[in-house]
Amino acid sequence: MRRRVYVWEVPVRLTHWVNVLSIVMLSFTGYYIANPYIFVSTRESWGIYFMGTMRFLHFVFAYVFVGSLLLRTYWAFVGNQWASWRGLFPFLTAEGRTNMWHAIQYYFFLRRHPPEVAGHNALAGTSYMIIVFLYGLSVLTGFTLYGQLHPASIWHTLTNWITSFASLQTLRLGHHIIMYLIIAFVVHHVYAAWLIDMEEGNGLMSSIFSGYKFLPRNQQPDWIEQVIAQNGKQNGRAPQRVKAEAPGVEGGKVAG
Repeated sequence: MRRRVYVWEVPVRLTHWVNVLSIVMLSFTGYYIANPYIFVSTRESWGIYFMGTMRFLHFVFAYVFVGSLLLRTYWAFVGNQWASWRGLFPFLTAEGRTNMWHAIQYYFFLRRHPPEVAGHNALAGTSYMIIVFLYGLSVLTGFTLYGQLHPASIWHTLTNWITSFASLQTLRLGHHIIMYLIIAFVVHHVYAAWLIDMEEGNGLMSSIFSGYKFLPRNQQPDWIEQVIAQNGKQNGRAPQRVKAEAPGVEGGKVAG
């Protein structure tokens, strides 16, 4: 018997898929800008400005990506416990460190089953902390390079100081290395999500579309729920709780 729990709220799912689209487009256009691998004849009406089109798309999705990051950051402070910023720092609590150790044991075949969680396990939370840091570096290096090409823009004013510590070539190299690291993370992220979905059978893959997971009725509160409970309220409201919805299935969408 399982209970249906509303884990991923709309802003979490929305920013997830906006980030997916942005990363795909930024990687595609960014790699082309650095190494034009598509030959377009200048005899084509759109071929003369093909590089300009690629740069325009790159800049557009850069702004979209920044907007998505800002929304997700805001929701980390006003969303439910599984959207909380605390999920990025599991190593700061005993519950998080214990859950992280259990996840490490699972991935090293020292434990048969992954730790049961409604949201992310603590090891995943730590990896997301690193990814958020890489997102920030990518945005910073990208807009620094943009500012150097547009000295009249606000980005030149905000980021020009960075060129005192790193050359433009170093910034470009760092920008590209970050892209490859993010792509590597995406590959592992999809694999791990699929693996855990098969192991737990709780609808993990579909939950990023619907927001709902189907958890065992007797599953105990996960590490982030315990941390939030110890801190009283999450973002000024009581932690989300589960209530019965129908025989055999219990629901979890409850207003905070």
